[in-house]
Amino acid sequence: MSTSSTNDNLGRGTKTSKVSKDHKKPTPAALKGAIQLGIGYAVGNLSSKPDRDVLMQDFSVVESVYLPSEGSNLTPAHHFPDFRLKTYAPLAFRYFRELFGIKPDDYLYSICNEPLIELTNPGASSSWFYLTSDDEFIIKTVQHKEAEFLQKLLPGYYMNLNQNPRTLLPKFYGLYCIQCCGVTVRVVVMNNVLPRTMKMHYKYDLKGSSYKRRASRKERLKPCPTFKDLDFQEMHEGLNFDHETYNALMKTLQRDCRVLESFKIMDYSLLLGIHILNRKPLSRGSRCDSRKGQKVLYSTALESIQGNVKDPDPVADDETMGGIPARHKDEQLLIFLGIIDILQSYRFIKKVEHSWKALVHDGDTVSVHRPSFYADRFLNFMGSTVFKKNHPLRGASSKRKRTSFYAVRSASQELLSARREEKKEEKKAQSMDNLDGKFYTSSKQPDLLPRPAVSFESSRTDAKDPESSEDRRASSSTIALEHPLPSFNMSQSDSELDDYLASLGVSAFSASHSLTQETQLELIGRFSSQNP
Repeated sequence: MSTSSTNDNLGRGTKTSKVSKDHKKPTPAALKGAIQLGIGYAVGNLSSKPDRDVLMQDFSVVESVYLPSEGSNLTPAHHFPDFRLKTYAPLAFRYFRELFGIKPDDYLYSICNEPLIELTNPGASSSWFYLTSDDEFIIKTVQHKEAEFLQKLLPGYYMNLNQNPRTLLPKFYGLYCIQCCGVTVRVVVMNNVLPRTMKMHYKYDLKGSSYKRRASRKERLKPCPTFKDLDFQEMHEGLNFDHETYNALMKTLQRDCRVLESFKIMDYSLLLGIHILNRKPLSRGSRCDSRKGQKVLYSTALESIQGNVKDPDPVADDETMGGIPARHKDEQLLIFLGIIDILQSYRFIKKVEHSWKALVHDGDTVSVHRPSFYADRFLNFMGSTVFKKNHPLRGASSKRKRTSFYAVRSASQELLSARREEKKEEKKAQSMDNLDGKFYTSSKQPDLLPRPAVSFESSRTDAKDPESSEDRRASSSTIALEHPLPSFNMSQSDSELDDYLASLGVSAFSASHSLTQETQLELIGRFSSQNP
């Protein structure tokens, strides 16, 4: 086995070089078998190396080994064509697997125990997708530039996972290259976002852009098509979450987008799967193994957005498969999601692509854009169009409003009562200062209705000087009108005034509430003149 730190200069993720006439292209089954055998050998060989801290040079290591079909002193015999295996940064990826609680035996069992399941690819790339039989891992073919970029990304990826293992970003567990019969296949092992055992009634690939973001006719004819941004806006009015779930989801997306922006990454997508609980009981596919519980920590959607928990062991609800509960109109949903396709950097070719498309269409609507703008547009679309907060129940809202109304009204009444008392005292003081005369001193008399004390001397003066009497009346009336009279609370001690009002057919209550201020003053004046 030879180990080198040089870059792999072969072409694309799946490349066919010139092959001699004696060699034939490997069949898809042979390629899948070589991938499984190569990963199994790499993981088994790594177990003999002692555990240690990850060093900076570990991220650039590439180990290469040749596996002939007849076997060798270091490699087992197999029935596939001869092939060469390259393993990228094996010690670093071993650390990543340990960080997510993946044991070597479980990793090997998931990948090598049963044949891989080939999936269709709805995207524009030429990648192939393979799914392990236990739904745990996705094996995706990548291009040479993507594999090279991922290897450069590993130190920053290592730092981010140490800070926050709960993320919606892809979890990478291994990067390998298989060269078989002139065909070069680079594959990356990742977490599976959409469990095959849960039927997805809707599936979306969302980017937040609108230019050509509609599923093609060919895609719509598939049994389970993958729709895009414009399709979502036509088919759904947003997915409703409770307040805490919405905040946790958006906080996770914001954190992940800032990490991608710092790495100059754009053109990523949110893979969204929707399972409707109301339609039928949980629809499950066939399971090829009888595993108990999940093997990978933080691999479900619900675990990825939640904070730290006391129990470090993975918890997978067999009924919900870790889906996030949500609602759409009257439907109860389970949401499965994750950010995918993060191996596209904003390099020169992408800048040219954006400039060219911006000449023909609105530059802000095309998918390819500078990383900062892409992240902001992505978050705005997710937070306002795709994900929404649940509205509070009408009963609870109206109850809060009624409680609030009563509280405000009670406070207002207390304030007004206090202000009335202050006005009474102020009015009494003003009346004492502005009017010469004596008032009735009964404590049960109304405070703000002074009754002028009429003496014989004042009566004679009024008779001799009617103008001055009129001026005093006007002055008294003006004082009363400038300060509105409060409600009367006539007492039993004011018997004379009560009798007088009764003789006029007016009760004290109606006089205080129904009569105008001018009428009240006139009645008081008549009573005072008739009872000197």
